[in-house]
Amino acid sequence: MGEDTIILTKKIASILLAGTLLAGLPGGAFAKPEKKVADLAVLGDSLAAGWTPYGKKGPGYGEFLKARFEQSQYKGDLNNHGFPGYDSSQLLNDVLTNTDVIQSIEDAEVIVMDIGANDLLRALSSKNPGVIQGALFGVNENLNRILKTIDELNPDVDVYVMGYYNPFPYLQEEQQASLMPLLENLNQTIEKASEDNGDTYVPTEKIIAKHYEEYLPNPADIHLSEEGYKIVAKEFWKAIDDNLK
Repeated sequence: MGEDTIILTKKIASILLAGTLLAGLPGGAFAKPEKKVADLAVLGDSLAAGWTPYGKKGPGYGEFLKARFEQSQYKGDLNNHGFPGYDSSQLLNDVLTNTDVIQSIEDAEVIVMDIGANDLLRALSSKNPGVIQGALFGVNENLNRILKTIDELNPDVDVYVMGYYNPFPYLQEEQQASLMPLLENLNQTIEKASEDNGDTYVPTEKIIAKHYEEYLPNPADIHLSEEGYKIVAKEFWKAIDDNLK
């Protein structure tokens, strides 16, 4: 073995030894980056629960949002407390008394939610303007209490509240004309309560309106398709990602 070969062999051995030592050190050059923790809690009605346009339970925006966290190197639990048919008073009761919901709120880094549509839908069946206005007032009162209670349970959690899309895009124009102002009032109520409590409002009306046939494929049902839930999760993620930067 020549002198040049011996020198080269020693250099290679030194490099390999240095790499082995570095890999064994905490935070060494070859150590994998530690994943950040983000436990996610989902609260709300059938949209939070992931109800499909054809009467079945599926993955909702919470599940698709969890996948986005994982793609961005976050680890953590998903606790979905969405319940079909829930209105704002029922969610408020859960936040105040349901021990599982309270524990999830206390443990979460991020909470996403939607609530209020069922309050309005039930009031619409009365066709009484006073009852409808009372429902919107109730959403305002209950949502403010929900968000305030969440803040008391976990002052460090980031909360994102969804605004609603038009659930009846297939109705006649004259029916749309009477319904859309009510939807706008509901969303304004949700947005103001969110802002008043230092939380983030996430609108969905415009993004869903781009592809009603794909996102709301059943004209007889108000629930989103899987692609619809994915696009809502994307809207949540854009707001969350802006706050993480």
